[in-house]
Amino acid sequence: MPQRPIRRSILAGFLLILGAAAAAAQTAPIPLRIGVIPVIGAAPIFVANGEGWLDAAGLKPAFTTFESGPNMIQALASGTLDVYVAGIAPLAVARTKNIDVRVVAATAIEEMVFVAAPKLASYFAGAPDKAAAFRAFREREGRAARLATQPAGSVPNTTLQHWLWQVVKTDKPNAEVVAMGIDATQQALLAGAVDGASIREPALTIVQQRNPAITLIATGGEMFPDQPGTVVAVSGAFADRNPAAVQALVEAVVRATELLRTDPARAAPPVEKALGKGITDLATIRKALSSPAAKFTADPRAIIAATKAMQAYQVSIGTLDKDVPIDGLFVPGFYEKAVAR
Repeated sequence: MPQRPIRRSILAGFLLILGAAAAAAQTAPIPLRIGVIPVIGAAPIFVANGEGWLDAAGLKPAFTTFESGPNMIQALASGTLDVYVAGIAPLAVARTKNIDVRVVAATAIEEMVFVAAPKLASYFAGAPDKAAAFRAFREREGRAARLATQPAGSVPNTTLQHWLWQVVKTDKPNAEVVAMGIDATQQALLAGAVDGASIREPALTIVQQRNPAITLIATGGEMFPDQPGTVVAVSGAFADRNPAAVQALVEAVVRATELLRTDPARAAPPVEKALGKGITDLATIRKALSSPAAKFTADPRAIIAATKAMQAYQVSIGTLDKDVPIDGLFVPGFYEKAVAR
C-alpha cells in the first residue's frame, strides 16, 4: 500500500519531464541553411540576421556564400540548402530539372550596371552611340572588348548579353563576354585584365573608389528595364515542413527592406559585417546602399512580368532550353500576409 503514492509520484514526475521535453521541442530554433551571394542586393537577409529578427522568430540561420546563383542551384538540389538568396534567372533552369523551389520575396531590382575600364571608357566619350564605341575600340585596338560577367544562366550574364545585343545592338565580333566569379570580375577590372564588366554593388562603389577612371556606362534600367534581381526562395520540401518558419523569414525580410529604405545608416553595419570581410569598410557600404544600383523591394509580384521577359531572352540565347511556366515559382502569399499585418 505505501508504494502506491511513490509510484504515482514517479509517474507524475515522468509525465512532467515528458511535458517539459515536448515544450522544449516546440520552442527549439528551426535550423535555416541559407545560401547567399555577397552583393548589396542580398542586404535584406543580412539586416534581418544582424538585427536579431531571425533569432527572435525562432529561426537558427547558417550562411554559406556562393560566387553565383547557378553554383547555388546544385546545393539546393542536393538538399544541403533551405533558402536561396541570389538572382532569379537560375531558378528557371532549376525548374527544368524538376527542382522544387519557390520565390517567396524579392530583395532588389535593376542591380546590374555596366562599367568600362579607362581605355574602353575613352571610346564612349564623344561616340555617336554605344555600338559605335565598341566598333571603334575593335578597329583601333585590333581586338574585341573583353567584358567580364558571371556564368551563363545568371542574371549578370543574361543582363549583359541583353544590353549588348538588344539595347546597344553592337556587332558580336566587337564584344567578347568572359564568365568568371564575382571577386574575379572585380579584380580583373581593377587589374586591367578586362575592358569592362557587368557588376553590382558593392563592387561598383569599390572599383570606382580605387580607380575613378572606371566609368559607369549603363544603369540597370537601361540594360534590362525592371531587371529582376536578387530574390529569396525556399526549397519546396522546407516550405511544406515549416510554413510558419517561411512566414517568419518573409516578415523579417520585409522589415529589413523597409529599414534599408528609411534608415540605411542603421542598416549598414550588419551588411558590412557580412560583405566587408576586411576588404571594404562601413563608409563604402553606406555609400553603396545609396547607389543608383541599390533599389530594394520585397514584393515578389513586382518582378513577375520582368522575370517572364528575362526567361524568354534566356531561351533566345540558348541558356534555357524552353520557356518554363512560372506557375508555382512565385508564391506571394507569405509576402501578402506579412504586409497585411
